[in-house]
Amino acid sequence: MAKRNVIVGQSGGPTAAINSSLAGVYRTARERGYKKIYGMIHGVQGLMEGKYIDLSEHIQNGLDEELLKRTPASYLGSCRYKLPEIHKDKETYDKIFKILEELEIDCFIYIGGNDSMDTIKKLSDYGMLTGSDIRFVGCPKTIDNDLALTDHTPGYGSAAKYIGTSVKEVIRDGASMKNKNGLVTVIEIMGRDAGWLTGAAALAEGEDCPGPDAIYLPELPFDVEAFEKKIEMLLKAKNSVVVAVSEGIHTADGTYVCELGMSSDFVDAFGHKQLSGTATYLCNLLSSKLGCKARAIEFSTLQRAASHSASRVDILEAYEVGGAAMKAADEGDTGKMVVFVRTSDDPYQCGTEIKDVHKIANEERLVPRNWVNEEGTYVTSEFLTYVRPLIQGDVSPIMVDGIPRHLYKPGYYDLLK
Repeated sequence: MAKRNVIVGQSGGPTAAINSSLAGVYRTARERGYKKIYGMIHGVQGLMEGKYIDLSEHIQNGLDEELLKRTPASYLGSCRYKLPEIHKDKETYDKIFKILEELEIDCFIYIGGNDSMDTIKKLSDYGMLTGSDIRFVGCPKTIDNDLALTDHTPGYGSAAKYIGTSVKEVIRDGASMKNKNGLVTVIEIMGRDAGWLTGAAALAEGEDCPGPDAIYLPELPFDVEAFEKKIEMLLKAKNSVVVAVSEGIHTADGTYVCELGMSSDFVDAFGHKQLSGTATYLCNLLSSKLGCKARAIEFSTLQRAASHSASRVDILEAYEVGGAAMKAADEGDTGKMVVFVRTSDDPYQCGTEIKDVHKIANEERLVPRNWVNEEGTYVTSEFLTYVRPLIQGDVSPIMVDGIPRHLYKPGYYDLLK
């Protein structure tokens, strides 16, 4: 059968490497002879509204491709849209498949995290039910690093590099200031259920930096009273204390620490609560109980948008999995996701395989308990051995007037409205 067209979309929270995967999909589709490579605007949600572009109008040469690799956020726009269960809303799937047939799509590639793999699972299932020959393949992406069956996910290495670097800078800043009753800095890092990002704060530790004084992951219950006592003890020994906490740390009864202060009732399409204010709550608590100065820092979207400090390993691997996803779909795979398989830490060696998305979607990969110390206040050397290879190397931004240049085409921002 003659090759027709490909469509690719991006979904969920962006990363500094997600567009490198997009570039990998595009380059491989071109090399494999596809006529058109479409990009969904705002993922499958935008596709249902008829929003898509011809990527050849945006990636016109090698410089465009290199700029795309260095451009943060989702170039095509993202969404957090949960497809309904097939048996509850067949019309939604009929609508999507009608659009795909009108565009003469052979391969559907979706770049995203756990919820995005749920989309690939459902679309491939519907394709099987209806006898469609469209292939649906997932390309992993998430700074949370919590996808099952893969050693790690593209986007995590760059976020970890940013976190390790920024925590080190915060430690140095705090140590340079003399405060009468001591200074406690609580850094809030993304991570609802998995602490891979917060654990990366330990990368700040080295011969020129002691690293953070404590690290708290959401995999373990958080004891507010024990936390207060630990900080009180640390302040007796030093003037500046720096602590890294996951936004999703919670007490033994499952209450998020951020809910102990001012909480938000907002939930997204997948039922996830909005988590914010953990560091602020803890700082207010410490100031009132210990009389110290306390400063809350939320890295927030900075940790996923900081392409200026991207890991070269991460950018190259993101490009590789984009190409691997396109190759898998071209060769007949559907209902699959590309995964990383690590064979060596030193020297670092990692390859790709294809796994059944049904074993990945809606599953979560957490930090192993033996990678956290017994007290639950720091990660172990095994964690650092795992993460260090993923942050190696730099990707030099293409600078214009002293500021990094990103891929931009006239009318681009109008597309994302």
